[in-house]
Order: sequence, then structure tokens, then C-alpha cells
Amino acid sequence: MRIMAIDYGDARIGLAVSDETAILCGEAWTLTEWNAERAADTIVKEAISRGVGRFVLGYPKNMDGTLGARAEKSESFKKALETRCDIPVTLWDERRTTIAAHEILHANGKKMIKHRASVDAVAASLILEGFLGTLK
Repeated sequence: MRIMAIDYGDARIGLAVSDETAILCGEAWTLTEWNAERAADTIVKEAISRGVGRFVLGYPKNMDGTLGARAEKSESFKKALETRCDIPVTLWDERRTTIAAHEILHANGKKMIKHRASVDAVAASLILEGFLGTLK
């Protein structure tokens, strides 16, 4: 079963899909969409076309573990996905994934100005990697 990780943002959404064995990240990309309803529609279509059996949605908790406005947006987006399909959605603590994604891009020689195009896809890959690590 393939698993799709989602790093949900207001304008850009990072997506990463595992291989069929749910061991490795198979592909990652960024969706640019400001409208949450259209984003949910697009993500569900992408998931169905790839045979995804579970969503893992980044859940941005504060560093002290409390929930803020970004977490509420993720909870709302979770509901939007659930109303469109029967694919289960797991909320996943994504603290520090965007920071780690920037560090990875910087370590690989990417200029900070170029990070915007791929940082969300890298963050989604990190969310996926963290979740897959709990399955074994």
C-alpha cells in the first residue's frame, strides 16, 4: 500500500508518496494552490491515481506540544480530505520538518532563494520518512 504525506501550507503544499511496499519515498513534489477545497480535490485525485491507501498529514504543533492556528488549519484540511474519499488520514507531528528541509537543501548547495520551490516537497518527504519508520 502506498502512503502519501502532506505538508499543508496556505500557498504551497508538499506531497510525497511511498513505494508500493511502504518502505521508501518514491516521489515528492509541490502543489501550488491557495484554495483549500481545490487543493483537497487535486490531492485526492493524485492519491487515487497512485493507489494511495493512507494519508499522513503534517500536524504543526508548537515546540512545547501545544496546538495553534496552523494545527487548526491541518485539522480542517483533514476533514476536507475525509469528505472526499475513504482514504484514512493520520495527523503526524511535523515539528522541525521545514527547518530540517532547509538544512538539507542548504547542505546540498542550494541557495536560500531557490529553497522555496522545493522545501515543501522535502518537508513532506521527511514527514513520510518519519511515519514509515514507525511501521516496522
